[in-house]
Amino acid sequence: MHGTPLGYNRGWQNHAKLLNSINMRKIWLLFAQSTTVALGVLFVIALFKPDLLHWQPQSPGFTIQQAQHTASGVAPSAESFAPAAKKVIPTVVNVFTQQKMNNPAHPALQDPIFRYFFGDRLDPRPRQASNLGSGVIVSQNGFILTNQHVIEAADEIQIALADGKTLPARLVGADPETDLAVLKIDASGLPAITFAQADSLMVGDWVLAVGNPFGVGQTVTAGIVSALGRSHLGINTFENFIQTDAAINPGNSGGALVDAAGNLVGVNSAIYSRTGGSQGIGFAIPVSIVRQVMEQIIRTGSVTRGWVGIEVQDLTPELAESFNLKTADGALIAGVLKGGPADTGGVHPGDILLAVNGKPVTDSASLLNLIADLKPGDETHLKVSRKQQLLDLKIEVGRRPMQRAEESSQEPAAN
Repeated sequence: MHGTPLGYNRGWQNHAKLLNSINMRKIWLLFAQSTTVALGVLFVIALFKPDLLHWQPQSPGFTIQQAQHTASGVAPSAESFAPAAKKVIPTVVNVFTQQKMNNPAHPALQDPIFRYFFGDRLDPRPRQASNLGSGVIVSQNGFILTNQHVIEAADEIQIALADGKTLPARLVGADPETDLAVLKIDASGLPAITFAQADSLMVGDWVLAVGNPFGVGQTVTAGIVSALGRSHLGINTFENFIQTDAAINPGNSGGALVDAAGNLVGVNSAIYSRTGGSQGIGFAIPVSIVRQVMEQIIRTGSVTRGWVGIEVQDLTPELAESFNLKTADGALIAGVLKGGPADTGGVHPGDILLAVNGKPVTDSASLLNLIADLKPGDETHLKVSRKQQLLDLKIEVGRRPMQRAEESSQEPAAN
């Protein structure tokens, strides 16, 4: 009987086990080395390029550069704002608009004999009106943010980039109630501004205002944040302004208000002045409102807000006392639009509106913002006080009617 010796089999098995052990050690060593290299690469990226490790969802058609959450009031250099200015200046543009004028001429100017002797020298009509403002590049593919009043009624819009190049722009959409507008130019690879965190700004923080005041060219001014949440100014329908003493002058409208690191915290919009120049009280639209409005305009071309069809007024201490209320919190419903959502839901004139979906109403301005944030078609709960009784009313939210620009600077007739 032929076969393999037992001693030989055992030797071959031991040899196979030894080879398997060596192979497993090689595989494990290769895995350990690969893991060590990968961890080393991640460490280097985290140390020198941490922004590469943060992913953000992209809005259709454009990308917003978001700043990391850092203290905005600390200047990158103890002696100079030059790094922040260098970062921002390429992203701020000049906005030139022209509007054709169609004023009727004097009848004598139509007489050919009169025009033969005098020509057009006696025709005082301006052929076109021009306006100058500022804007901020918010995406590399050419979306630009500015004020609505800068481009209002414009027949032609030109954008002058920081490098001197001039390009025509088209209006994507505007929102007169916040005085914001979005323009688009045909360009790519543009320097885009970085957006600050919405809650990063505090009173006393350093800020820079960048724009084109008086048409002299790009200018950078510095100041601090004087106040936050300024409202009841009669400038816009929806007001939540940043107040700053950084010099903001005519032509700065639509320009950037940035923190000491060069991140956008607001869009310069208005000044309080007796002379037309800066007197240390300027107002900027905060980045929280800017981003919300801008994204809606880029996505849909307009801004959609909630509406329930009521007229309100602030609840003064005297009115609160007459209604036997302990505090003046809330808003008095002065009128209800017949057939509107509030009327259908059982709201009556004279009710005191205390909360919207559980969020307290402090005054008419806060109520306006709470209702505007609602989505048309959704059901909302209004907490009202009627004859010292608390009621919870269900309302189907409607869509806020579009407001004309001249109406947006006044208190709205209905929320």
